[in-house]
Amino acid sequence: MMKRLITLVAVVLIFTACKNEKKSGENAEPQLAENTKEEINKSEATNIEIIPISHATAVVKWGDAVFYLDPIGGAEAFKSQKKPDFILVTDIHGDHMNAETLMAVQTDKSKIIVPKAVQEELPEELQDKLVVMNNGETLQHSGFNIRAIPMYNLPQSNDAMHVKGRGNGYVLEKNGERLYIAGDTEDIPEMRKLENIDVALIPMNLPYTMPVERAAEGVLAFKPKKVIPYHYRGKNGLADVEKFKSLVNGGDNSIEVQLMDWYPEK
Repeated sequence: MMKRLITLVAVVLIFTACKNEKKSGENAEPQLAENTKEEINKSEATNIEIIPISHATAVVKWGDAVFYLDPIGGAEAFKSQKKPDFILVTDIHGDHMNAETLMAVQTDKSKIIVPKAVQEELPEELQDKLVVMNNGETLQHSGFNIRAIPMYNLPQSNDAMHVKGRGNGYVLEKNGERLYIAGDTEDIPEMRKLENIDVALIPMNLPYTMPVERAAEGVLAFKPKKVIPYHYRGKNGLADVEKFKSLVNGGDNSIEVQLMDWYPEK
């Protein structure tokens, strides 16, 4: 009788332990496999890759699409780059617009997007390749939404180096990601009102655009996820981009400031 009782108690204890073990497994936090964690991190990364060429000139790789921004320097400057699907020109000045370079790098499939003032400066051979956009206009092409926005000096004046309405900044968007290319601008209201920018290219060079302090204030107003200072060579040399980074992160350390080498010749 005693043996049967001991056996019965043992069976009950084993059954209870198994039951509790099952419940513990059901309620435990699911453990992600290492490859699953890697996929989540990849999905949070941007698809926008910025390749600096010099000063205001860059290549943007975005998925399968390639953008050239303000290409100057001739074909040699782009010899290691894929051919462009889009070419964006912001203004008429020589550090942004160069007809010979445009002729050299464009292909039959390239869309060359320019403000009206740039179109008027370019030769006849390029005219049928140009898409003219004014401030506030948008273009849909190849899954991208491209919007031209103002870029200008403050205070506004008729003799400013960059008058409102002549040049274009651009906001590019695809699949919810947004890139802001500021062009030659200061800390203007149109910049401060931007929302949900993933990557921003911001200039800072006196006397042409703005000092690093104003550039930082503008960035802290619209809070892009990542900001890249570019176009930072002025009359007195290169702007202090380390100071810009310190000012931005001092105001909001969630904004990533990425410093790139835009002046390899220095």
